[in-house]
Amino acid sequence: MDKSNRRDAVRQYKERKVPVGVFALRSLSTGETFVGASRNLDGQRNSSLFSLRLGSHRNKALQGAYNAAGGEAGFEFVILEQLQDEELGPIGRDTWLKERERHWRAELSAQSAI
Repeated sequence: MDKSNRRDAVRQYKERKVPVGVFALRSLSTGETFVGASRNLDGQRNSSLFSLRLGSHRNKALQGAYNAAGGEAGFEFVILEQLQDEELGPIGRDTWLKERERHWRAELSAQSAI
């Protein structure tokens, strides 16, 4: 890859839009649900599943449910809602995330994923 292609690839990576929103981790066998909010849904998915696979997730109830469900095959990561308003600043985005996480936790009778 020459320098100009590399510069273009780096610029495109930096300009990409990171998905912000609310997610759920759900046991397929019991239906037990854990809800969380993230400023980077893709990164959150990777981080959550990685720590669950290692058996080191900081939420012990989630880790126990994951182990009881037989690991990744018995669990799913679902994006419940994604922020569409890109005009919100950091404070508005955090407020929206907290409100929507509370809504989804109540709606699904879920525990916190984090």
